[in-house]
Amino acid sequence: MHARTKDEWRQLVLTGRRALTPELRTAEDQAIVALVTREVAGGSTVCAYVPTALEPGSLDFLDALRRVAGRVLVPVTRGPGPLYWSEFTGADGLADASYGLREPTGPVQEPDEIRSADTIFVPALAVDRRGVRLGRGAGFYDRTLGLAAPGARLITVVRDEELVSELPEDPHDVRMGWALTPGSGLVALGEQRGTDGPE
Repeated sequence: MHARTKDEWRQLVLTGRRALTPELRTAEDQAIVALVTREVAGGSTVCAYVPTALEPGSLDFLDALRRVAGRVLVPVTRGPGPLYWSEFTGADGLADASYGLREPTGPVQEPDEIRSADTIFVPALAVDRRGVRLGRGAGFYDRTLGLAAPGARLITVVRDEELVSELPEDPHDVRMGWALTPGSGLVALGEQRGTDGPE
């Protein structure tokens, strides 16, 4: 049996996500809300993302982060290249944007603002036990995560079955340190494995 390509993995995961019942999706989203604030220091800056219809999490995930963190930054796209950032201030501060995303309407920060974040929650279609992340293929995060502070925690949020043993990897892929799943909570990946994870 041949190893799946990235495109084959993307098709597989998206098919699975589209097949989710609304009840299961809601239960998983609620589990993520309950878990996510345990991983954030009070008063810190956190980078996260506004979940699309096919991504784990909901606006409740961002609201929960806001209640703990001092500042929650989410991406603003400006065409090919690294992501820009803007503060999430609530659902009322979001507007429809390109790529089917919703983005804040407030002031936009430069890409290197990611360096201010202690914790970065990264969307993914899947991640493997080594920390290799499968994204949508546009490369925004691969161009962005290299700007993060060296000690920042990179946590990808996926469904339990999307944490897999091995994914195809390209040289430019940035590995994740942890996965956050609805059923297992925070799971250490790659070099982090064998530890108890972050304090």
